[in-house]
Amino acid sequence: MRSLFACLILLVFIPLNAQTTRKYSNEFMNIGVDAAALGQSNAVVARSNDVNSGYWNPAGLINLEDNQLALMHSSYFANIANYDYAGFAMPLDDNSAFGVSLIRFAVDDILDTTQLIDEQGNVNYDRISLFSTADYGLTVSYSRNLPVQGLSYGVNAKIIRRIIGDFASSWGVGLDAAIQFETDNNWKFGVMARDITTTYNAWSINEDEFAKVQNAVEGQNQELPETTEITIPKLQIGVAKLYRFHYDYTLEAEIDLNVRFEQNNDVISTSFASINPAFGFEFGYIDMIYLRGGMGNFQNELQIDNSEQLTFQPTFGVGFKYNGIQVDYAFTDIGDQSVALYSNVFSLKLDFSIFR
Repeated sequence: MRSLFACLILLVFIPLNAQTTRKYSNEFMNIGVDAAALGQSNAVVARSNDVNSGYWNPAGLINLEDNQLALMHSSYFANIANYDYAGFAMPLDDNSAFGVSLIRFAVDDILDTTQLIDEQGNVNYDRISLFSTADYGLTVSYSRNLPVQGLSYGVNAKIIRRIIGDFASSWGVGLDAAIQFETDNNWKFGVMARDITTTYNAWSINEDEFAKVQNAVEGQNQELPETTEITIPKLQIGVAKLYRFHYDYTLEAEIDLNVRFEQNNDVISTSFASINPAFGFEFGYIDMIYLRGGMGNFQNELQIDNSEQLTFQPTFGVGFKYNGIQVDYAFTDIGDQSVALYSNVFSLKLDFSIFR
């Protein structure tokens, strides 16, 4: 039984016990924010133009006309994990804007059974305690117009804080850079480079807690895990077009290419980089009611017979905006077509013009 408990706590330390440079690090920062964007398979890098641009493309913050506040909540793993986001942005002047946002992804009240068995080998349920594991991402964004009409750039400075109860914690820092360009005939282009400096995390491990499980399983957990990790850069490229019909109707459609510089199961994958396309659209009526959809996360999934099958993740969303208040909903995997996580997502956006 002691071996079982040691294995459970070992799972907590698995994210730390890997190579310094990893394919997947700080993945909670890649889930996405804003139900309006999630309902379009995250294909918004070319046309994001509100408070949520701090996440999707900070260059889009330049389109703000007034201060904005955004809030979002979603749950994963049958409500075991909670994902929360809050963002605020404001124009500084006619040519620059500023934003700040916070993401929290956490599993709270996890049972710590590492001390369930006392020194005499007896099971004592009073020795069970609770702990939480939480990831935080604080992003500060800046956007500015460039001398070329329709062209803007944006940068993000990110601070990452990750906590695994009393067992371990880390601090990380990173930078993003992005550009957006809009033509006179409503074509939009965007590029978002995440973790351009390879976001760096430094872990601090509680050696006293580690010692409690160090000899629980013979031959395992004999050395402290790695204390540093590096998140490799990612690139998102998007092209969008806005169509207007009879003044009251609009249609925005976008195609994005999500690039990771590693080999994985993406539909296009090489030893140098992998590319995952995404498509999203938003149909609007009198700038009040919105219907959204998209397809993304195209993967070559390995089947039981060792063959590969192409899967994708369809999304759907709706939104309503009135007098500066916008409420959005997204369902991120229609029909469970993909093995990826899916969730019901709600978000709220408030434009401070409502108070003017």
